[in-house]
Amino acid sequence: MNFKEQLINYPILEIVARASAELGVEAYIIGGFVRDLILKRPSKDIDIVSIGSGIELAELVAQQLGPDVHVNIFKTFGTAQIRQGDLEVEFVGARRESYSPDSRKPAVEDGTLQDDQNRRDFTINAMGISLSRNNFGDLIDPFEGMRDLRKKIIRTPLEPGITFSDDPLRMMRAIRFASQLNFDIEPDTFDAIIGMKDRISIVSMERISDELNKIILSPTPSYGFKLLFHAGLLHIIFPEMIELLGVETIDGKGHKDNFYHTLQVLDNVSQNTDDLWLRWAAILHDIAKPATKRFDKKAGWTFHNHEEIGARMVPVIFRRMKLPQNEKMRFVKKLVRLHLRPIVLSKEEITDSAMRRLLVEAGEDIEALMKLCRADITSKNPDKVKRFLHNFDIVEQKLKDLEERDKLRSFQPVISGEIIIETFGLKPSREVGIMKEIIREAILEGIIPNEYQPAYHFMVEEGKKMGLSVQ
Repeated sequence: MNFKEQLINYPILEIVARASAELGVEAYIIGGFVRDLILKRPSKDIDIVSIGSGIELAELVAQQLGPDVHVNIFKTFGTAQIRQGDLEVEFVGARRESYSPDSRKPAVEDGTLQDDQNRRDFTINAMGISLSRNNFGDLIDPFEGMRDLRKKIIRTPLEPGITFSDDPLRMMRAIRFASQLNFDIEPDTFDAIIGMKDRISIVSMERISDELNKIILSPTPSYGFKLLFHAGLLHIIFPEMIELLGVETIDGKGHKDNFYHTLQVLDNVSQNTDDLWLRWAAILHDIAKPATKRFDKKAGWTFHNHEEIGARMVPVIFRRMKLPQNEKMRFVKKLVRLHLRPIVLSKEEITDSAMRRLLVEAGEDIEALMKLCRADITSKNPDKVKRFLHNFDIVEQKLKDLEERDKLRSFQPVISGEIIIETFGLKPSREVGIMKEIIREAILEGIIPNEYQPAYHFMVEEGKKMGLSVQ
């Protein structure tokens, strides 16, 4: 099979072919770019393997591209990188790798094309395309990766126990590719993951979370999570999620399986957003239910305060999983804490004060919160789902009307602590904090508008009740 016609769309590859001929070395495209070319998926990363020095080849290619092209050289790894438009082209010499049992870092030595293809993780990533003059565009497929692409199968090129023992992160990558491409994992390959799952412990949490995030961003992320669960990897990398699994029944009363409910919420929200952190909020929205589960003879199963306790768990989980501790974590924490509020509002007569409080607390994240809440409706009763979603329509419209009227997203009371101090001649103190809270509550309850004159007058009157006088 030849891909010359498709390669014409990438002029840099013709330059690589010319440069490799000048150097008298063979060059090949290897890996993900070849896979995606066959699948007709967009790809901006091209890996070039040279049977010789990848750095020398990269330098000559850059020279032929022109004086403005810069080569990033990584001598430690024997690689070089060129950016050309939106393409990132990486060059490396063909190599052979060997691993020690307690490390993912291989001993590397020069090798042949076959050695290089042998060290690849999966057959669909081990295919190469020749850039040599005599067979430009020819597919080199020693492990029948093309067949596996057609059958939609993830399979290792060598015996899977060797592949995963050498680099246990490949177990996560197998599941990630299956989830991204909607492929099956070949049975022997999946059995090897099950058998070697404990080897994941030698992989850094940063690398594990990077693969997990790619699973979360796949079209139907629940598929990847189910594979992680059945392989036993999820138990090791995300034990809090495993705690959600199962249904307990007392006196004939059971609760829903919160593990599978969470996966359904994740899939639901993924239909409407590619935002990784909103998807993480879906994963964690009920994470504290196991810790708060109680059985009441009258009420049945309860999970009181799981939203607040769940919010407190978010930074702990993010820290352990080496996820950001910045505004992204705070966004997830906020959504976990607030995820029940719109549901409560949809069940009862909505007061303006309750709506104001939700708008103030959610701020700019109100739309994300409403997406999460809509995704959280997973009842098997279609009439119930329809009723809830209709109620959410009402809540969203009232929120929109109130926001347009009161501009509450970046809510700050017009009376600041400095104004209170200056008006009553106070020093920073408990009284100032109490007055700020009184004014804030009065605005949110609709007692006064968030405008200076009525708020100032209200402050003076409340000050009198506290024994304060205008200075």
